Amino acid sequence: MSETISGGHLVAKALKAEGVDVIYTLCGGHIIDIYDGCVDEGIEVIDVRHEQVAAHAADGYARITGKPGCAVVTAGPGTTDAVTGVANAFRAESPMLLIGGQGALSQHKMGSLQDLPHVDMMTPITKFAATVPSTERVADIVSMAFRECYHGAPGPSFLEIPRDVLDAKVPLEKARIPEPGHYRASTRQQGDPEAIERLADLLAHAEKPCILLGSQVWTCRGTDAAIDFVRSLNVPAYMNGSGRGTLPPGDPHHFQLSRRYAFTEADLIIIVGTPFDFRMGYGKRLSPTAKVVQIDLDYRTVGKNRDIDLGIVGDAGLVLAAAAQAASGRIENGAARRKEWLEELRAVETQAYEKRLPRQLSDAQPIDPYRLVHEINEFLTEDTIYIGDGGDIVTFSGQVVQPKSPGHWMDPGPLGTLGVGMAFAMAAKQARRDKEVLCLFGDGAFSLTGWDFETMVRFDLPFIGIVGNNSSMNQIRYGQAAKYGEDRGRVGNTLGDIRYGDFAKLLGGYGEEVRDPAEIRPALERARQSGKPSLINVWVDPEVYAPGTMNQTMYK
Repeated sequence: MSETISGGHLVAKALKAEGVDVIYTLCGGHIIDIYDGCVDEGIEVIDVRHEQVAAHAADGYARITGKPGCAVVTAGPGTTDAVTGVANAFRAESPMLLIGGQGALSQHKMGSLQDLPHVDMMTPITKFAATVPSTERVADIVSMAFRECYHGAPGPSFLEIPRDVLDAKVPLEKARIPEPGHYRASTRQQGDPEAIERLADLLAHAEKPCILLGSQVWTCRGTDAAIDFVRSLNVPAYMNGSGRGTLPPGDPHHFQLSRRYAFTEADLIIIVGTPFDFRMGYGKRLSPTAKVVQIDLDYRTVGKNRDIDLGIVGDAGLVLAAAAQAASGRIENGAARRKEWLEELRAVETQAYEKRLPRQLSDAQPIDPYRLVHEINEFLTEDTIYIGDGGDIVTFSGQVVQPKSPGHWMDPGPLGTLGVGMAFAMAAKQARRDKEVLCLFGDGAFSLTGWDFETMVRFDLPFIGIVGNNSSMNQIRYGQAAKYGEDRGRVGNTLGDIRYGDFAKLLGGYGEEVRDPAEIRPALERARQSGKPSLINVWVDPEVYAPGTMNQTMYK
């Protein structure tokens, strides 16, 4: 008799072939054969308390490891619960696969348990969405879904697998099982050589260039090329998204607080791996007289919302390396004459820092949010992965917190999803147990997915959690008060005064309550030493708002 294999075991083999070593899941009757296959293939199964967390964790795993993440959820509400996580990965260009259950094909359109048109719902927010039609094709289509994750800029894929397809067994020789490393090609492109030469020319003639290193620098693992580019050509660098940490704080080419000034005064602005979306004022924040170059993995992003002088489609690391080589080979590449430009920007940077410093050192009670994020920044080590999950409080942190190493900053991305923090911490610590993981939550953001703190305890995934607690959804509260008046500023946005430190203790972790700013650092040290999942609940002033919150256009 020939050896047989089930659909669930074929899924596990395809995951193993892709290098996936963990799945994030919430159990359901439609998907349990995948668990059985994962046990045989040595793939860890981390079961969470909400499917949104499973999807966010798969997204976070991809960001940390560079490999695609995988979440497995049941049909119907299991899949719909995961939609937010998939949508977040879609906007953040994160490669992950969501596998959803489905009723048996033999019961198609009969009203089976938890039957919904999952593929129709997932198609607009994925790069690929399909139903697996037969057991023989399971591994083949899983591999196809992973391949589609890397078409252009990366992103998520979705597969639904009917229960009878998943549970059925077929002769092993009839199943198509793609061989590891043989079913997809490299997507790394250096860009048009003529465009590279044009960029080298622009650099050679620029007096005041600057570069914005966005998330694709990390996605492409182009850190070394980016560092060599800015140093060899003497170009001031700003970083956003996962690009933060490309240069360490204190590096002479690392700038943060002078970005608006640079975008106004520069004669050449190079935007790498960042779309002209709301975060960039749809391109309107760039000087209208500057030459603008945009480098991106996705052709559709280049030149969208704003005219550019040069667009290059390609891998951020390869493009920057080629441009640096082309420019450095010239007798005059402009690097030497940019000393005064860097000094000009450094003066603006220093002035902005000194203006804000009194608030960062404030002893006020309730605690000024600037003091909290200052203490966090001082607490970070080179091995600390920082995660921001919140509205107003995380907007404060974006001005102050500077990761010390590449790939050590995580935030939701342009979808602005609250509730990613616990899942990102889970994925980061599971994938990199050698790293310290620190997450700053808003109290509203923590409330969305906070029960998975217990999952962190159950799987022994220690991290340092900090809740900036103002008992409000304060970013929205500001907008309501500004738009409708203070007397209507507390409608639908005010939360209870919750002692989240006690919540952590209830679930088996370490917790503290902090109301004195002098106690922030000692509490963080005790959390670090506890070796447990932790929550330090810091009560911050609810009447103080981040400048980024007050400048949001939707409130004007």
